[in-house]
Amino acid sequence: TKELSVDRIPAEEWREVYDETWRRFRDFFYVKNMHGYDWKALREQYRPWLQHVTHRSDLTYVLTELISELNIGHTYTEGGDQFLPERARVGLPGARIELDAAAGRYRLARIYRGHNEEPKYRSPLTEVGVDAREGDYILAIDGVELKADENPYRLLRNKTFSVTLTLNAKPTFEGARQATYQPIASDANLRYLDFVLRSKETVDKLSGGRVGYLHIPDMGAPGLYEFIKWYYPQIRKEGLIVDVRANGGGNISQMILGRLGKKLLGTRFGYAGEHPTTYPGAVFHGSMVALTSETSASDGDIFPYHFRFAGLGPLIGKRTWGGVVGGGNSPLIDGGAVFVPQSGTNAPTGEWIIEGEGVVPDIEVENDPASMLEGHDRQLERGVQEVLKRMAEKPMALPKRPKDPVKTK
Repeated sequence: TKELSVDRIPAEEWREVYDETWRRFRDFFYVKNMHGYDWKALREQYRPWLQHVTHRSDLTYVLTELISELNIGHTYTEGGDQFLPERARVGLPGARIELDAAAGRYRLARIYRGHNEEPKYRSPLTEVGVDAREGDYILAIDGVELKADENPYRLLRNKTFSVTLTLNAKPTFEGARQATYQPIASDANLRYLDFVLRSKETVDKLSGGRVGYLHIPDMGAPGLYEFIKWYYPQIRKEGLIVDVRANGGGNISQMILGRLGKKLLGTRFGYAGEHPTTYPGAVFHGSMVALTSETSASDGDIFPYHFRFAGLGPLIGKRTWGGVVGGGNSPLIDGGAVFVPQSGTNAPTGEWIIEGEGVVPDIEVENDPASMLEGHDRQLERGVQEVLKRMAEKPMALPKRPKDPVKTK
């Protein structure tokens, strides 16, 4: 199809996309009654808007208005025949750059910590041989002087190979040194890692190292990656905080709950030491809580609901988003797609749950802006308190080695 071309009239194609979207919802919506709405009447109600559509983004707006009448989550429209220009890459150093107005220079206010053995958490300025320090002034980028009236990110545009910074502890070139780094296109992963590390350090400090912490960013491959990375090394902690705040959803909550929900059925002692192994082999034996927020969504709604239902522990934070009727993308003729909710979430007894309501925590705690600016995470701090309380009320330690059996009688 590389050389394929077609003569088309956009207005006719847009009508086809409109009608096809309407049919997809008619045929695949998760309930037949369309939530009580007259779906045919709604199609005709919005059809006159098509005469005013002059661009694919206009059509997307009309589709969104039509679909939103059904009052349900997971109804997305995307793509289509429209051009989006590619953004210029920026050769980021993995640091927060701030202007020192008094000195008239920019400086490295914060260098994000990395786990450089993991490619997605590579922090350029922390790699071997890169002599950059927090507080250093950036005097030049690749030989171009950086002054207060310049934008450092403009100088970093299109830097896809090595970048050399001229750095100094003072805002002058006297005694300056050069540091060359391999840039990254985005520092989002490093900022996320910084959040996780700071949260874990808070939990360690408040619990004396007795309580573990892990954050699950979504219920997809990245979330499973983080769960495996942090869960198993902390499996012998006395308590655990499972943070699903801002969880973007996916479909692996069952996998994670299956691991968290394992119960200690037995232990094994042998010649190797005084500490037992467990049966099952990987089981957390301690107290747990889960943290939720307004942006815990989709499978990020479902997880805390079943975490509590399974008796794993209480929920702390804010009510979740409340969107658990999922489905899949249906392609459209112009390369766009529409997401039709095809199945809902129900309790063991059959009733519809969570959708449009969210999951209400057992203990509501809000992270107000003033507390956050002071460096507090009230939800996390309350989580530590609750885990320590549960640990005191019901200690759950592995047994000590019993006396060796005597079989001479």
